[in-house]
Parts: sequence; C-alpha cells; structure tokens
Amino acid sequence: MEDLLALLPGARRTLFAAYHVGGCQSCSYRDDETLAEVCARNEIPVEEAITVLLESHERDQALLIMPLKLAERLNKDEPFLLLDIRSREEHDSVRLPGSKFLTQELQNSLFAQPPEETIVLYDHRGRDVLDRCAWFHGHGLKNSLALAGGIDGWAREVDPSVQRYRLELD
Repeated sequence: MEDLLALLPGARRTLFAAYHVGGCQSCSYRDDETLAEVCARNEIPVEEAITVLLESHERDQALLIMPLKLAERLNKDEPFLLLDIRSREEHDSVRLPGSKFLTQELQNSLFAQPPEETIVLYDHRGRDVLDRCAWFHGHGLKNSLALAGGIDGWAREVDPSVQRYRLELD
C-alpha cells in the first residue's frame, strides 16, 4: 500500500469514501500489504478498486496547479488567495510571498463567506494538500486548487531562494 499511496496520493481518501477501508482500526491496512490483499480481506473486486482509484486520481489531478503555472498567475497579478496549510512553525520559518497561514478562524470565515477569487493551498511537499483541497471542494469552495509539490516544489522549480527543509517526520 505504501507504493500505491506514493503513486496515488488520494488513494487513502478514495478507499475510505468508496469502501470504508483504511479509515479506522477495524478496517485499516498496513503499508506492506498489497492492494490485492486489502481487497481480498474486504471482499472488494480488485479490478473495481483499481478503476475507482484511477478515476479518483484523475479528478485529483484536476485540482492541482503546477508551480510554474502559479508563478505565471503571480506575475500577471491575478487575484487569488494563497493559503499555507503547514504548521505555524513551518509558516513562520519559510513561506511563499503573499501567503496566509490557514487558521481555524480563517477557514471558518471562508466557509461562511466563500471568496470569489481562486484559493490556492500549499503544504510542504504536496503530500497532504490534495486531501485538504478535496475537503474544501466538499464544503462548497469549488474554486480551490492544490500546489503540486508544495513549497518544496516551488523552491525546486520556480524560486531556489526559498529555503528547502526536511522534517524529521518525513
């Protein structure tokens, strides 16, 4: 499952939404299990699960904005809201220009009064941002995008002056 989750970052969310697999202790799976093993244990046809996962991944890809595309939008002064979903410490250490730290208060205000401009969310390496973006979409913020590769991708592809870092948890 570890390899599958690396290839399809939204797979955990998809398996839980489609089959209630992986969301709690009774239906969890181990990183060293295969999709076939998880499907067999949960009586899910493997081919069906693969189809569901690939369709979900395709939808997830539509939620992504590549670092160079975001840079173009920044250079054109297109209005959008750039939100950092990392920890406060990470945001305080290094952040993208013009970004805001996503607090619970800010999130609540966005849900109460959705902005007209596009919302671009980013994390450290792009691992968690798709789930948050999908969650925003599920709460009515359909104009939300996720920065592919996170701030690390931005530093690699757009602005090498943005400090790269590694968390011990990574």
